[in-house]
Amino acid sequence: MMQSKAPLWEALIKNKKSTLAQLHIPGHRGGRAIPSEFLEAVGKEIFALDLTEVPGLDDLHNPEEAIADALQLTSELFQADQSFWLVNGTSCGLVALILACCSNGSEIILPRNAHRSVVSGLILSGAMPIYYQPEVIEPFACLAGPSVEQIERLLKKYKNVKAVLAVSPTYYGILGDLAALAGVCHQAGVPLLVDEAHGSHLKFHPELPPDALGCGADAAVQSFHKTGGSLTQSSMLHIKGKRINRERLADALRMVQSTSPSYLLMASLDLARRQLALQGKELLEETLGLARYTRDRLSRLTGVKVLGQEHLGGDGAKCLDDTRLTISLLELGLTGYQAAEILQHNYGVVVEMADYASVVLVISLGTTKKDCQRVIQAIEELALTQTEQPVYFPKTLQLPLPVVILSPREAWQREATDVPLEKSIGCICGETVAVYPPGIPVVCPGEEISPAVVDYLLEVRGQGIRVQGARDGSLQQIRVIE
Repeated sequence: MMQSKAPLWEALIKNKKSTLAQLHIPGHRGGRAIPSEFLEAVGKEIFALDLTEVPGLDDLHNPEEAIADALQLTSELFQADQSFWLVNGTSCGLVALILACCSNGSEIILPRNAHRSVVSGLILSGAMPIYYQPEVIEPFACLAGPSVEQIERLLKKYKNVKAVLAVSPTYYGILGDLAALAGVCHQAGVPLLVDEAHGSHLKFHPELPPDALGCGADAAVQSFHKTGGSLTQSSMLHIKGKRINRERLADALRMVQSTSPSYLLMASLDLARRQLALQGKELLEETLGLARYTRDRLSRLTGVKVLGQEHLGGDGAKCLDDTRLTISLLELGLTGYQAAEILQHNYGVVVEMADYASVVLVISLGTTKKDCQRVIQAIEELALTQTEQPVYFPKTLQLPLPVVILSPREAWQREATDVPLEKSIGCICGETVAVYPPGIPVVCPGEEISPAVVDYLLEVRGQGIRVQGARDGSLQQIRVIE
């Protein structure tokens, strides 16, 4: 089948031109009942494509026509044995993979920088997490990719492991040695699942790091909306080989995905796939050029550090996605949070993410040279005008591996109560607390709340950092199991 085709998009356009009496949902009926403010902002045409499973438009949960053809094109492009479209984001794909591989009481090896949606998969499946701690990359205080040596030791130690999960690339664009990790996993007879949320573009330019399936992974979940050009909330899941039960995975996706999938999201996946297939190398050539231009200009500035290949090393930090810029202004006296606020309010520059040590910029398919010049000018000015003393990454924000007392599922099912954060040391946590972005849990249900965790959360509270998962977003209290 030709990659120049977009089967679902073509079916939607054909339906749009029909003159049928459409007595079905959605109730806005092609935009007629959409509030006027919405119409004025975006126009009417898009609503004619917001449809449901009418004849000719196929069914995501049982694809046989246009969606089936589009999925076939997707799997061919990514050299997968089967691909799935996700309309509930990469989160639902990660949950479905855990459900497909794990059952109550089985073990899964996870990095501590896994997204908090993985905790949902543990709760629903009943699996017990076995954590490994990726190395810290100085001076950016960010975690690297998967450690092959740690995972190999864990596979020898634990005998009920059903899968290994890796994050690659990380939010900071760091990739480990996935090919070596896939070999270790397969020798142990377990599948390698990759959270490739930030890597849907990797396959389409030879100067980018290799993609997960190309390295031997059994499954990869990609947030296509992040770097692939589709609409927010649309993602893809690809599998290869026979280590994952496809029927069980499809059943799991039916459980965790909406039964009313958005055709706008799916059409955007269809078209984004076609765009990358036909123009991906050309678009990414321009994107890489802008990223390298920005990286070079910023790297020359005194007091400004940009994460580069020279900071990497070891099996967990083998290579870097050049389109992701991690920038530290600690030597200028600015934390990442302060830098992000100044860049937005003083210079009109909005970054992708900020943590204590750095800000992260994404140079994407839609980034312009004007965007890059604006951020360069802003940071150049900060490098000249900032007179504060350098700041250092607090030791309280470096966490040890968690102590898991109960499985997340058992902890979720128990009664919990709120206690003041300062008095929670030694208690078993009853909720997930994650700094967002990037959505990495600080503490999860079933884990002991250690003094290090409390110190970390007190630092987070004092800095006014945003958290998700906690019932009390101000972190005055935390849920613990009675």
